[in-house]
Amino acid sequence: MNLPVNIPIQEIDDVLFREKSVRVFLKREDLLHDDISGNKWRKLKYNLQSAKSKNLKTLVTFGGAFSNHISATAAAGKEFGFKTVGVIRGEEHFPLNPTLDYAQSCGMELRYVDRSAYRVKTTKDFEAKYLSDLEPYYLIPEGGTNALAIKGCEEILSDVNFDFDVVCCSCGTGGTVSGLINSLEPHQSALAFSSLKGAEFLIEEIQKFAQNSQWSLNVDYHFGGYAKVDRILVDFMNRFKSKHHISLDPIYTGKMMYGLCDLIENDYFRRDSNIIAIHTGGLQGVLGMNERIKDKGLQIL
Repeated sequence: MNLPVNIPIQEIDDVLFREKSVRVFLKREDLLHDDISGNKWRKLKYNLQSAKSKNLKTLVTFGGAFSNHISATAAAGKEFGFKTVGVIRGEEHFPLNPTLDYAQSCGMELRYVDRSAYRVKTTKDFEAKYLSDLEPYYLIPEGGTNALAIKGCEEILSDVNFDFDVVCCSCGTGGTVSGLINSLEPHQSALAFSSLKGAEFLIEEIQKFAQNSQWSLNVDYHFGGYAKVDRILVDFMNRFKSKHHISLDPIYTGKMMYGLCDLIENDYFRRDSNIIAIHTGGLQGVLGMNERIKDKGLQIL
């Protein structure tokens, strides 16, 4: 269950970065795999190995209707021979949006639960009501974050062969940045950009897994909350793609790169800093987002 680890690290040449005397490198984790890309593969890797070692042939996990994690788990199940069950927050979707349609095409069974029930998805009562008919299964939490996921994310920087000062990544559940934090040298730091509104609670979540202290959480670039976008963000992403020929996703990496550029413009980083930003994938979500924003006259290229 191994994929190539020599992932391209692409320097982003931009007038702003030259003016501020910083260097920005984008680690292209989105190129890990066509369907199990970025941090989703990193989080799933050791969980899949654990399920296989326990001879558990069914993966059960949770997510929203546009979840990168749902999509990636479905693809991993198809590729590595697991049955997959996705517990989806909210009402059934007819027709299926692109994310759920893809997950179902990979063989994932979709089970919808209302939002009140979804809030207690980690309880025994929930398991008894919604999952008791399944054969013994391997449970992966929403977003994929657990101790084995952190172990996988600790490997993201393992093939970086130059020194850097700061690593930046987007943050949903805190798993990816926790793994990055654990792999830092003492002189390096991590900066996480939350894609959720009111995400100060993530500090405690990260502290559960992070073994080093040189990190911070930025909560200023969520653009209204999880899965929320506006014209400013969409225009930024489209300009970025036009200039650098790199697609960004609107939920995570697009917001991180907008925030990173804004902080650089406002002299947040010291001059001569080397910054690595992690492209965590998630490009499958662009189709669904474009469906949602077309009535606003917006389109992600």
